[in-house]
Amino acid sequence: MKPIACYITAHGYGHGTRSCDVLRALNRICPEQPVIVTTDLPHAFLHSRLANCANLTFRTGAFDVGLVQKDSLRSDLFQTLEKLNALYARETEWIEQERRFMEENDVAAVAADIPAIPLAAAQRSGIPDIAIGNFSWDWIYEAYVPENPRWKFFVEKFRSVYQQTGLLLRLPFAPPMEQFPVRKDIPLLASPGTPCRETIWNLRFGIRDSAKSPSADKPWVLLSFTSLDLSVQALENIRKLSCDYEFFCVQPLDFPGSCIHSLHRSQAGFADILASCDIVISKPGFGLVSECIANRKPLIYADRGDFAEYPYLVEGIERYLRNVHIPAEQLYAGDFSQCLEKINSAPEPDGRLSAGGAEMIVNELLAMTDRITF
Repeated sequence: MKPIACYITAHGYGHGTRSCDVLRALNRICPEQPVIVTTDLPHAFLHSRLANCANLTFRTGAFDVGLVQKDSLRSDLFQTLEKLNALYARETEWIEQERRFMEENDVAAVAADIPAIPLAAAQRSGIPDIAIGNFSWDWIYEAYVPENPRWKFFVEKFRSVYQQTGLLLRLPFAPPMEQFPVRKDIPLLASPGTPCRETIWNLRFGIRDSAKSPSADKPWVLLSFTSLDLSVQALENIRKLSCDYEFFCVQPLDFPGSCIHSLHRSQAGFADILASCDIVISKPGFGLVSECIANRKPLIYADRGDFAEYPYLVEGIERYLRNVHIPAEQLYAGDFSQCLEKINSAPEPDGRLSAGGAEMIVNELLAMTDRITF
Protein backbone atom coordinates (compact mmCIF):
# COMPACT_ATOMS: atom_id res chain seq x y z
CA MET A 1 0.00 0.00 0.00
CA LYS A 2 1.11 3.55 -0.66
CA PRO A 3 2.07 5.41 2.54
CA ILE A 4 0.36 8.38 4.12
CA ALA A 5 2.75 11.21 5.06
CA CYS A 6 1.86 12.80 8.38
CA TYR A 7 3.47 16.08 9.47
CA ILE A 8 3.11 17.20 13.11
CA THR A 9 4.21 20.59 14.37
CA ALA A 10 6.42 20.51 17.46
CA HIS A 11 4.92 23.81 18.69
CA GLY A 12 3.29 22.05 21.63
CA TYR A 13 2.41 18.63 22.94
CA GLY A 14 -1.27 19.25 22.20
CA HIS A 15 -0.68 18.85 18.46
CA GLY A 16 1.30 15.69 19.14
CA THR A 17 -1.29 14.30 21.53
CA ARG A 18 -4.16 14.54 19.07
CA SER A 19 -2.03 13.33 16.15
CA CYS A 20 -0.99 10.28 18.18
CA ASP A 21 -4.66 9.53 18.90
CA VAL A 22 -5.27 9.53 15.14
CA LEU A 23 -2.22 7.36 14.43
CA ARG A 24 -3.28 4.80 17.04
CA ALA A 25 -6.78 4.69 15.59
CA LEU A 26 -5.35 4.23 12.09
CA ASN A 27 -3.16 1.37 13.31
CA ARG A 28 -6.19 -0.26 14.92
CA ILE A 29 -8.57 0.21 11.98
CA CYS A 30 -6.12 -0.48 9.14
CA PRO A 31 -2.86 -1.90 10.54
CA GLU A 32 -1.49 -2.64 7.07
CA GLN A 33 -1.59 1.07 6.10
CA PRO A 34 1.98 2.47 6.25
CA VAL A 35 2.49 5.97 7.62
CA ILE A 36 5.59 8.15 7.51
CA VAL A 37 5.56 10.59 10.45
CA THR A 38 7.68 13.74 10.21
CA THR A 39 8.07 15.79 13.39
CA ASP A 40 10.54 17.25 15.87
CA LEU A 41 8.55 16.08 18.88
CA PRO A 42 10.71 14.24 21.45
CA HIS A 43 11.21 10.52 20.92
CA ALA A 44 10.13 9.74 24.51
CA PHE A 45 6.81 11.51 23.94
CA LEU A 46 6.12 9.62 20.71
CA HIS A 47 7.21 6.26 22.13
CA SER A 48 4.97 6.65 25.19
CA ARG A 49 1.92 7.04 22.96
CA LEU A 50 2.79 4.98 19.86
CA ALA A 51 4.94 2.11 21.16
CA ASN A 52 2.63 -0.60 19.77
CA CYS A 53 2.05 0.89 16.30
CA ALA A 54 4.13 -1.20 13.91
CA ASN A 55 2.92 0.60 10.78
CA LEU A 56 4.80 3.82 11.50
CA THR A 57 8.12 5.11 10.18
CA PHE A 58 9.60 8.25 11.75
CA ARG A 59 11.78 10.98 10.28
CA THR A 60 12.94 14.19 11.93
CA GLY A 61 11.80 17.49 10.48
CA ALA A 62 10.26 20.84 11.38
CA PHE A 63 8.42 22.92 8.80
CA ASP A 64 6.87 25.59 10.96
CA VAL A 65 7.84 27.57 14.04
CA GLY A 66 4.57 28.04 15.84
CA LEU A 67 5.28 30.39 18.71
CA VAL A 68 8.57 30.31 20.58
CA GLN A 69 7.72 29.95 24.27
CA LYS A 70 9.48 31.59 27.22
CA ASP A 71 7.61 29.02 29.28
CA SER A 72 4.25 27.27 29.03
CA LEU A 73 2.33 30.54 29.48
CA ARG A 74 4.46 33.22 27.82
CA SER A 75 5.44 33.60 24.16
CA ASP A 76 8.56 35.25 22.75
CA LEU A 77 7.32 37.09 19.66
CA PHE A 78 10.74 38.50 18.73
CA GLN A 79 12.36 35.04 18.67
CA THR A 80 9.37 33.67 16.77
CA LEU A 81 9.86 36.25 14.01
CA GLU A 82 13.58 35.50 13.86
CA LYS A 83 12.95 31.78 13.46
CA LEU A 84 10.24 32.37 10.86
CA ASN A 85 12.64 34.53 8.86
CA ALA A 86 15.25 31.78 8.94
CA LEU A 87 12.74 29.07 7.96
CA TYR A 88 11.14 30.99 5.10
CA ALA A 89 14.48 32.16 3.71
CA ARG A 90 14.70 28.54 2.54
CA GLU A 91 10.99 28.10 1.72
CA THR A 92 11.53 27.11 -1.92
CA GLU A 93 14.24 24.64 -0.94
CA TRP A 94 12.06 23.04 1.78
CA ILE A 95 9.04 22.71 -0.51
CA GLU A 96 11.15 21.13 -3.24
CA GLN A 97 12.78 18.76 -0.75
CA GLU A 98 9.41 17.54 0.51
CA ARG A 99 7.96 17.34 -2.99
CA ARG A 100 10.79 15.01 -4.01
CA PHE A 101 10.39 13.00 -0.81
CA MET A 102 6.67 12.52 -1.46
CA GLU A 103 7.18 11.48 -5.06
CA GLU A 104 10.13 9.18 -4.33
CA ASN A 105 8.12 7.41 -1.61
CA ASP A 106 4.95 7.26 -3.74
CA VAL A 107 2.96 9.00 -0.99
CA ALA A 108 -0.80 8.53 -1.28
CA ALA A 109 -1.95 11.48 0.85
CA VAL A 110 -0.53 14.16 3.12
CA ALA A 111 -1.95 15.15 6.51
CA ALA A 112 -0.55 18.18 8.34
CA ASP A 113 -1.20 19.55 11.82
CA ILE A 114 -0.75 22.26 10.72
CA PRO A 115 2.45 23.43 8.91
CA ALA A 116 1.98 24.97 5.47
CA ILE A 117 5.18 23.85 3.73
CA PRO A 118 4.24 20.13 3.49
CA LEU A 119 0.80 21.10 2.22
CA ALA A 120 2.42 23.29 -0.44
CA ALA A 121 4.67 20.39 -1.48
CA ALA A 122 1.68 18.07 -1.79
CA GLN A 123 -0.20 20.64 -3.85
CA ARG A 124 2.71 20.95 -6.30
CA SER A 125 2.81 17.18 -6.69
CA GLY A 126 -0.95 16.80 -7.11
CA ILE A 127 -1.15 14.66 -3.95
CA PRO A 128 -4.35 14.92 -1.87
CA ASP A 129 -3.72 17.08 1.21
CA ILE A 130 -5.57 17.39 4.50
CA ALA A 131 -5.04 20.01 7.19
CA ILE A 132 -6.03 19.07 10.74
CA GLY A 133 -6.40 21.65 13.49
CA ASN A 134 -8.46 23.96 15.64
CA PHE A 135 -6.56 27.03 14.42
CA SER A 136 -4.20 28.03 11.63
CA TRP A 137 -0.95 29.96 11.88
CA ASP A 138 -2.07 32.78 9.60
CA TRP A 139 -4.91 33.45 12.06
CA ILE A 140 -2.58 33.36 15.08
CA TYR A 141 -0.02 35.66 13.46
CA GLU A 142 -2.61 38.10 12.15
CA ALA A 143 -3.30 39.25 15.73
CA TYR A 144 0.26 40.62 15.93
CA VAL A 145 0.22 42.65 12.68
CA PRO A 146 -1.07 45.91 14.25
CA GLU A 147 1.96 46.06 16.57
CA ASN A 148 4.51 44.85 14.01
CA PRO A 149 3.86 44.85 10.24
CA ARG A 150 6.56 42.19 9.73
CA TRP A 151 3.98 39.57 10.69
CA LYS A 152 1.89 40.34 7.59
CA PHE A 153 4.39 38.58 5.29
CA PHE A 154 3.97 35.32 7.19
CA VAL A 155 0.21 35.68 7.44
CA GLU A 156 0.09 35.84 3.64
CA LYS A 157 2.58 32.96 3.23
CA PHE A 158 0.52 30.57 5.34
CA ARG A 159 -2.85 31.76 4.08
CA SER A 160 -1.95 31.36 0.41
CA VAL A 161 -1.27 27.64 1.05
CA TYR A 162 -4.28 27.07 3.29
CA GLN A 163 -6.53 28.58 0.62
CA GLN A 164 -5.49 25.79 -1.76
CA THR A 165 -5.69 22.92 0.73
CA GLY A 166 -8.01 20.10 -0.30
CA LEU A 167 -9.73 19.58 3.05
CA LEU A 168 -9.63 20.98 6.57
CA LEU A 169 -10.71 18.69 9.38
CA ARG A 170 -11.69 21.33 11.91
CA LEU A 171 -11.39 20.25 15.52
CA PRO A 172 -13.42 21.57 18.47
CA PHE A 173 -12.67 24.97 20.07
CA ALA A 174 -12.00 26.53 16.66
CA PRO A 175 -12.71 29.84 14.91
CA PRO A 176 -14.50 29.68 11.52
CA MET A 177 -11.24 29.07 9.55
CA GLU A 178 -12.94 30.21 6.36
CA GLN A 179 -9.65 30.54 4.47
CA PHE A 180 -9.88 26.78 3.91
CA PRO A 181 -12.27 26.23 0.99
CA VAL A 182 -13.54 22.83 2.19
CA ARG A 183 -14.10 22.17 5.91
CA LYS A 184 -15.50 19.30 7.92
CA ASP A 185 -16.13 19.49 11.67
CA ILE A 186 -14.67 16.74 13.84
CA PRO A 187 -15.93 15.72 17.33
CA LEU A 188 -13.77 15.30 20.44
CA LEU A 189 -10.28 14.03 19.62
CA ALA A 190 -9.01 12.49 22.86
CA SER A 191 -8.83 9.06 24.44
CA PRO A 192 -9.66 8.43 28.12
CA GLY A 193 -6.80 7.06 30.18
CA THR A 194 -6.78 4.17 32.64
CA PRO A 195 -6.46 5.12 36.33
CA CYS A 196 -3.39 3.45 37.85
CA ARG A 197 -2.62 5.27 41.10
CA GLU A 198 -1.11 2.32 42.95
CA THR A 199 1.11 1.44 39.99
CA ILE A 200 2.33 5.03 39.66
CA TRP A 201 3.03 5.28 43.39
CA ASN A 202 4.89 1.98 43.50
CA LEU A 203 7.00 2.80 40.45
CA ARG A 204 7.81 6.26 41.79
CA PHE A 205 8.55 5.34 45.40
CA GLY A 206 8.91 1.56 45.55
CA ILE A 207 6.15 1.22 48.13
CA ARG A 208 4.41 -2.14 47.84
CA ASP A 209 1.93 -1.80 50.68
CA SER A 210 -0.82 0.46 49.34
CA ALA A 211 -2.27 0.85 52.86
CA LYS A 212 0.82 2.89 53.79
CA SER A 213 0.60 5.06 50.72
CA PRO A 214 -0.62 8.67 51.14
CA SER A 215 -2.30 8.21 47.76
CA ALA A 216 -5.13 6.37 49.50
CA ASP A 217 -6.51 9.43 51.27
CA LYS A 218 -5.10 12.56 49.57
CA PRO A 219 -6.37 14.19 46.37
CA TRP A 220 -3.80 14.06 43.57
CA VAL A 221 -3.12 17.34 41.76
CA LEU A 222 -1.41 17.31 38.35
CA LEU A 223 0.60 20.37 37.31
CA SER A 224 0.40 19.94 33.53
CA PHE A 225 3.02 22.24 32.00
CA THR A 226 6.03 21.68 29.78
CA SER A 227 7.91 24.39 31.69
CA LEU A 228 6.95 26.56 34.65
CA ASP A 229 9.29 28.97 36.43
CA LEU A 230 8.46 28.58 40.13
CA SER A 231 10.58 30.40 42.70
CA VAL A 232 11.88 28.92 45.93
CA GLN A 233 9.11 30.75 47.78
CA ALA A 234 6.47 29.40 45.39
CA LEU A 235 7.69 25.84 45.97
CA GLU A 236 7.57 26.48 49.71
CA ASN A 237 3.95 27.65 49.38
CA ILE A 238 3.10 24.43 47.54
CA ARG A 239 4.94 22.37 50.18
CA LYS A 240 2.63 23.83 52.84
CA LEU A 241 -0.31 22.38 50.90
CA SER A 242 1.24 18.92 50.67
CA CYS A 243 -0.29 17.88 54.00
CA ASP A 244 -3.63 17.81 52.20
CA TYR A 245 -2.66 17.11 48.56
CA GLU A 246 -0.15 15.11 46.53
CA PHE A 247 1.34 17.14 43.69
CA PHE A 248 2.59 15.60 40.44
CA CYS A 249 4.10 16.77 37.18
CA VAL A 250 5.37 14.99 34.06
CA GLN A 251 8.90 15.39 32.73
CA PRO A 252 10.46 17.47 31.26
CA LEU A 253 8.89 19.55 34.04
CA ASP A 254 10.81 18.80 37.22
CA PHE A 255 11.34 20.46 40.59
CA PRO A 256 14.12 18.47 42.30
CA GLY A 257 14.00 18.45 46.07
CA SER A 258 10.42 19.72 46.18
CA CYS A 259 7.16 18.05 47.17
CA ILE A 260 6.10 17.88 43.50
CA HIS A 261 6.61 14.32 42.25
CA SER A 262 8.00 14.31 38.70
CA LEU A 263 6.92 11.31 36.62
CA HIS A 264 8.59 10.00 33.49
CA ARG A 265 6.43 8.92 30.57
CA SER A 266 8.01 5.46 30.75
CA GLN A 267 6.37 5.01 34.18
CA ALA A 268 2.89 5.67 32.81
CA GLY A 269 1.36 7.28 29.76
CA PHE A 270 0.21 10.87 30.17
CA ALA A 271 -3.46 9.98 29.69
CA ASP A 272 -3.17 7.36 32.46
CA ILE A 273 -1.42 9.84 34.76
CA LEU A 274 -4.15 12.40 34.15
CA ALA A 275 -6.86 9.77 34.70
CA SER A 276 -5.21 8.86 38.01
CA CYS A 277 -5.28 12.44 39.32
CA ASP A 278 -8.24 14.23 40.88
CA ILE A 279 -7.52 17.83 39.84
CA VAL A 280 -5.52 19.37 36.99
CA ILE A 281 -3.76 22.76 37.05
CA SER A 282 -2.67 23.93 33.60
CA LYS A 283 -2.88 26.49 30.84
CA PRO A 284 -5.72 26.17 28.31
CA GLY A 285 -4.29 24.04 25.52
CA PHE A 286 -6.20 21.93 23.01
CA GLY A 287 -4.76 18.57 24.06
CA LEU A 288 -5.02 19.19 27.78
CA VAL A 289 -8.58 20.53 27.61
CA SER A 290 -9.65 17.63 25.39
CA GLU A 291 -8.10 15.02 27.70
CA CYS A 292 -9.71 16.63 30.76
CA ILE A 293 -13.07 16.39 28.99
CA ALA A 294 -12.46 12.77 27.96
CA ASN A 295 -11.47 11.87 31.54
CA ARG A 296 -14.00 14.20 33.24
CA LYS A 297 -11.32 15.92 35.32
CA PRO A 298 -11.85 19.38 36.89
CA LEU A 299 -9.43 22.01 35.62
CA ILE A 300 -7.84 24.99 37.32
CA TYR A 301 -6.67 27.06 34.37
CA ALA A 302 -4.27 29.99 34.10
CA ASP A 303 -4.13 32.97 31.76
CA ARG A 304 -2.66 32.26 28.32
CA GLY A 305 -1.58 35.78 27.40
CA ASP A 306 -1.63 37.13 23.86
CA PHE A 307 -2.69 33.96 22.07
CA ALA A 308 -5.78 34.15 19.84
CA GLU A 309 -6.80 30.55 20.63
CA TYR A 310 -7.27 31.34 24.33
CA PRO A 311 -10.90 32.59 24.35
CA TYR A 312 -12.09 29.62 22.26
CA LEU A 313 -10.47 27.18 24.69
CA VAL A 314 -11.91 29.02 27.70
CA GLU A 315 -15.35 28.80 26.09
CA GLY A 316 -14.85 25.04 25.85
CA ILE A 317 -13.64 24.83 29.45
CA GLU A 318 -16.67 26.74 30.72
CA ARG A 319 -19.06 24.59 28.72
CA TYR A 320 -17.62 21.11 29.26
CA LEU A 321 -15.58 21.08 32.50
CA ARG A 322 -15.81 21.87 36.17
CA ASN A 323 -13.35 24.72 36.37
CA VAL A 324 -11.77 27.56 38.30
CA HIS A 325 -9.59 30.32 36.88
CA ILE A 326 -6.25 31.05 38.60
CA PRO A 327 -4.59 34.40 37.84
CA ALA A 328 -1.05 34.08 36.52
CA GLU A 329 0.44 35.87 39.51
CA GLN A 330 -1.13 33.32 41.86
CA LEU A 331 0.11 30.44 39.71
CA TYR A 332 3.70 31.66 39.70
CA ALA A 333 3.49 32.31 43.45
CA GLY A 334 2.36 28.72 44.12
CA ASP A 335 -0.76 30.18 45.74
CA PHE A 336 -3.16 27.31 44.96
CA SER A 337 -5.12 27.06 48.21
CA GLN A 338 -8.19 29.12 47.30
CA CYS A 339 -8.55 27.56 43.86
CA LEU A 340 -8.19 24.04 45.26
CA GLU A 341 -10.99 24.81 47.71
CA LYS A 342 -13.20 26.35 45.01
CA ILE A 343 -12.79 23.51 42.52
CA ASN A 344 -14.51 21.07 44.89
CA SER A 345 -17.71 23.12 44.74
CA ALA A 346 -17.47 24.15 41.09
CA PRO A 347 -20.72 23.38 39.23
CA GLU A 348 -20.99 20.45 36.86
CA PRO A 349 -20.89 21.53 33.18
CA ASP A 350 -24.03 21.65 31.08
CA GLY A 351 -22.41 20.75 27.76
CA ARG A 352 -21.52 17.36 26.34
CA LEU A 353 -19.11 16.86 23.47
CA SER A 354 -19.49 13.74 21.35
CA ALA A 355 -16.43 11.53 20.88
CA GLY A 356 -15.06 9.62 17.88
CA GLY A 357 -12.87 12.31 16.33
CA ALA A 358 -9.89 10.03 15.73
CA GLU A 359 -11.97 7.45 13.90
CA MET A 360 -13.60 10.09 11.72
CA ILE A 361 -10.21 11.50 10.72
CA VAL A 362 -8.94 8.00 9.91
CA ASN A 363 -11.92 7.46 7.61
CA GLU A 364 -11.11 10.70 5.77
CA LEU A 365 -7.44 9.71 5.39
CA LEU A 366 -8.28 6.25 4.09
CA ALA A 367 -10.85 7.69 1.69
CA MET A 368 -8.20 9.96 0.19
CA THR A 369 -5.80 7.04 -0.08
CA ASP A 370 -8.41 4.94 -1.84
CA ARG A 371 -9.15 7.72 -4.31
CA ILE A 372 -5.65 7.71 -5.75
CA THR A 373 -4.86 4.00 -5.44
CA PHE A 374 -8.13 2.68 -6.91
